[in-house]
Amino acid sequence: MRIGSYIHHSCTVHDHTFTVPLDHNAPDAYGHGTVDIYAREIIPPDGDNLPYLVFMQGGPGGEGPRPGDFRDGFIGRVLKDYRVVLLDQRGTGRSHRLDKLTLSSLGNQSVTDEGDHAPTAQEIADYLMLFRQDQIVRDAEVVRRELAGDEPWTTLGQSFGGFINTCYLSIAPEGLRAVFNTGGLPGLTDIDSIYRLTYERTAARNRAYYERYPDDEPMIRRIAAHVRDHEECLPTGERLSTERFRMIGICLGGQLRFDTLHYMLEAPFVTVNGVSRLSRHFLQQVADEVAQTTPMYAVLQETIYAATTPALAGTATRWSADRLSREIAGFDPDADPLDTSEPYYLTGEHMMRSIFDEDPELTGLGEAADILANRTDWPAVYDPEVLAENSVPVASAVYFDDMFVPRELSLETASAIRGSRVWVTNEYQHDGLRVSGGAVLDHLFALQRD
Repeated sequence: MRIGSYIHHSCTVHDHTFTVPLDHNAPDAYGHGTVDIYAREIIPPDGDNLPYLVFMQGGPGGEGPRPGDFRDGFIGRVLKDYRVVLLDQRGTGRSHRLDKLTLSSLGNQSVTDEGDHAPTAQEIADYLMLFRQDQIVRDAEVVRRELAGDEPWTTLGQSFGGFINTCYLSIAPEGLRAVFNTGGLPGLTDIDSIYRLTYERTAARNRAYYERYPDDEPMIRRIAAHVRDHEECLPTGERLSTERFRMIGICLGGQLRFDTLHYMLEAPFVTVNGVSRLSRHFLQQVADEVAQTTPMYAVLQETIYAATTPALAGTATRWSADRLSREIAGFDPDADPLDTSEPYYLTGEHMMRSIFDEDPELTGLGEAADILANRTDWPAVYDPEVLAENSVPVASAVYFDDMFVPRELSLETASAIRGSRVWVTNEYQHDGLRVSGGAVLDHLFALQRD
């Protein structure tokens, strides 16, 4: 249903909402529960007859882009050839955003038959199982049929958006005209194999960072030792731990923030009454990077890798990133940061169990996250047999040094998708779609046409 329209920098914008089943696989379950999905349709001047492209945002937990000017950046490039649909995936943005507050109200909705009550951790975990790739694809199909009728559309997926696209190719390929992925071909393997590679790539990015900014390694070690031994609190009131401090390594995965991390570390300490303390400015900068203001990013982070293919049925994630951190040199959370005989690295897209006891946006969700980490009844979201018979054109950018989506697994997946074409480049990092303007898309569009 269209709920509003306006002109934005010469583009026509339509706001849409669509009511979909909470569980597409059992639409009559959960008391006939539903979710409202929001999509923003952007039509360039004289573009009413252009084909549709839907953008699948990275994440999980990320809402669709909200740029100041749709004509800028990669969206502006897409608008030269398509009318664009920016989808708020379920659980994000205006599509029933999930956080502590909204999850606390589950007992007052028709999700259970128990009447009004605070939801249990089990109920929250059961609910969150319905926010993975497969349900997002089914939502997208509802949107497509409402907007485009019987016509298939094109998808562009960044990072996790490419995971959604791969699921789309597996369960609803009839809805697709073409697929483009940027840094988003998922591994069709177990989560530990994926995280071992992401740790390896994160270690390499740490080493590259220390080579560029050699004075920052001792500073990182000093800060880690300081927060271990002294109470320093983030602006939201909780004590900063070494594990949460090390999460600023998320900046290493992109071109835009690799160097801004250095600026953050230039002068983190101040002297107060002869005592070294972390400055309020620095603590705010750390909070800006590590606070889970989009909590589903943390809660669902490992679920997107859970038993994703039929061959992986019956397996659990078991806090993979946390477990492996204790086995891989440079990432042990209990390591002494002042022991220079061992490497000491910042972490990347690795969610530790401890942050659910520290971050105010996650406290209270730890038990549900534990249930998710130990579940073994996940439905598969990728079907290698269907992918092997694929007939939809697929073109993907694979970033050689990608810290979050390892190239080795992306290339294996590309080879498993019939007719898939790949552009491997070390010119960009994981944020290549955003930093390149339209250059990455120019390459992919040409690759698909060739």
